[in-house]
Formats: sequence, C-alpha cells, structure tokens
Amino acid sequence: MQGTRGSRPVLRLVAAAATALCAANAAHAVDWSGYFRGGPAATTVSGESRQCYGLAGPGLKYRLGNECDFYGEFQLAQAMKADGVDYNVVLMTNFYSPQTETNKDYGIEMAYVEMKGVDFAPNTLFWMGKRRDRDDVHIVDTFFVNMSGVGAGFTNVDLGGAKFGLSGYKSDSQAVRDPNTGALLPAGNNGGGRLHADLYDIGVNPDGKLRVVGTYARGDSQGGIKGTNGYGISVEHVQDKFFGGGNHIWLQYSQGSAGLNQSFSSFTADSDNKGWRIVESPSWQVGAFGGQAIVLYQHDQTNAGKVNSFTIGGRGSYALSKNVKFLTELGFSQKKPDGSDTENLTKLTIGPALSTGPDFWKRPELRLYVTYADFNKAAADNPANGLPVGKTSGVSYGAQVEVWF
Repeated sequence: MQGTRGSRPVLRLVAAAATALCAANAAHAVDWSGYFRGGPAATTVSGESRQCYGLAGPGLKYRLGNECDFYGEFQLAQAMKADGVDYNVVLMTNFYSPQTETNKDYGIEMAYVEMKGVDFAPNTLFWMGKRRDRDDVHIVDTFFVNMSGVGAGFTNVDLGGAKFGLSGYKSDSQAVRDPNTGALLPAGNNGGGRLHADLYDIGVNPDGKLRVVGTYARGDSQGGIKGTNGYGISVEHVQDKFFGGGNHIWLQYSQGSAGLNQSFSSFTADSDNKGWRIVESPSWQVGAFGGQAIVLYQHDQTNAGKVNSFTIGGRGSYALSKNVKFLTELGFSQKKPDGSDTENLTKLTIGPALSTGPDFWKRPELRLYVTYADFNKAAADNPANGLPVGKTSGVSYGAQVEVWF
C-alpha cells in the first residue's frame, strides 16, 4: 500500500516504535487490538460515486449503510513490571480515507504510559502522553464524552462509594508570523488548556452508577485574538443488566470555550456561547433480537443565533442463525435554526450480515445493505449536511465490513 507524501514520516515512526515496543521485553506479550470499517458502495444520486445522509451536528447521522469513508485504528500495548510498579506502554495508529482508492491520512491517535503501584498511592493509576477518554452511542458514531489529547492525570482514587480522577490537557497554539516583520498574525488557530475533575462509579441504585465530570477550559491568546474561559458539566447514569444490555443517560451543559462533550467548543468562544442536551440510549439482547436506540434533544446558543436539534432512532439485529443476522436501522433527525427553515431527514437501512455469533455486538460483521433517505429542501440547501442539492431523497447500496478486536 502506497502512502501519501505526508504520511511516510508517520509510517516510519510507527514502524520504529512498533519494533521497539515488541523488542522492549521479550518475556512479556504485546497486546494487539483495533477497529476497522470500510467497503464498496454506489448510489442513485447522479454524479456521485457514493452518497451518505445526515444532518450536521452530533448524533444526527445514523451510520449503518451510511458511512462514506474508510477508517481503522490499531493499538499495540505492552504491560510490564519493574521494582513492584506496574506500567503499560500504549501506541495507537489510525488511518482515514474518504474514498476507496486514496490513502488520505495516517496518524498517531494515542501514545502514552500509565503506571500503578507507586509507594505513596499504590492503587492510583497515573498516566501521561496522548490519550483519550471517550464514551459514545455506537449507532450514531458520536462521543458524548470526549476528553482526549495530550495531557497527564491520575484516576482510580477510591473515596469509598465513588472513585475520583483528575486530568489536564493542552493543545498548543500554532503561531503564524508575518514573514517580513516576524509579528504574530491573527490566524485563528489558538490553542488552549482543559482541566477535568471526574467523579465516577457512584452507586445510586442496584446495577446503576453515576459519573459526574466537571471541566474548566481556557483558550490561549495569540496573534491578537484573545482566548476565553469555558465551563462544562456532564452527568451520566449507566444502568447494567438492562434487558440483556445496558442504558445510558447523559445530561450536559457547557459555556464559553468548553464543549458539551467536555472538550473544546472553540478556543475563542465567549460566555454568550452556551448549550445543553439530554441523551437517552438503551441497548438490549433478548433472545435473537438485539439492538441499540437513541433519543437526543440539544439546544445551542452562539453569537450567530440559537439552534435546537432532535433525533430519535435505533438499529435492530435479528439472528436468523448462529452466523446470519438481518439488520434494520431507522432514524429521524431535525434541526431548527433561528431565522432559517427547519431541516428534516429520515433514513432507513436494511440488509443481511454474516457474523461470528448471533448477538448485536458480535463482530466482525460482513454486511450487504440498501439505504433510503428522505429529506426536505432546507436540509438539502445547507452545504454542511453534504446532501445532494436539488433533491429530497436518495438511495445508496453496497457492502461493508466492521470489526473490532
């Protein structure tokens, strides 16, 4: 496989790092894990090789038979022990391509070390490097908590009835200077820092736990653009043993430079930028029938105005045999911006899949699918949605593999 020019240094770095990681301690096995999705597709939309359907915004695009890209991430991790201290070295690379025949982007998704067993806090897990802490709803490929980046922190502090962690992340400003004077230019690429306090595993009911994350964000001032403060809070309830699956509820609020997912909204967003949302997502496995669903309502207020977003939908999986499933996914999404027409979109996908087992979460899945979408003119006219202009419906079909291991 031939990479792009910009990817070759990354590939050489990955190869060297992987070799060093594998050779670091031959007595310890290297754990390899990963995720990949991709496959061929076509559409009835004239002039397009493939077409996907969704509204711009978190949680407003249902992914089954509706992913126009190729993506993979592959992780090497080696756990070791020295002088009574356990530590783990992690390297994750990733690959993204928007089309079948292009090798678009390669990168380092994670590279960090974590350590446990130090003398003054033997049960606390310390970490440092590039790391991610995320929690998603799979069927819409949205991480409703996404505390990721380059940083440091600790977790697993037992408070009795709950656990505590603290982490900080820093995104550097990318200074742009006038080539003649050397003066900083207002390029709008300010960096910033975030601090997260995480109180989790709070037992509130049988098989139910609460997680509360508080965030403080601060954008850098660079090139004449002033960074701003931001605050956020995320409250999540996780219910295990729910019809053979689980249930997640998030209630989130953010203001300024902090985002609803506890990352950044913008390094320079002022206090007039704020938002809140509530998300409900159950998953289940009852006999041959498994699935996941979502209901979301989100309110955003920016200097450009207010936007209310809503979605409801789900994916069902029915096992026809041990290795054959029939998949169906149906979702409706809506956006109501101030001063503009309401955008609506409904998407339906059906198709069979081969799998190593009958359960909803069993992977790999080798899928065939047909997707139909119906949307209004307002949705088609918004270029952020990526929908075919001048049309209000479309059909896509193809094959896709999805695997995690």
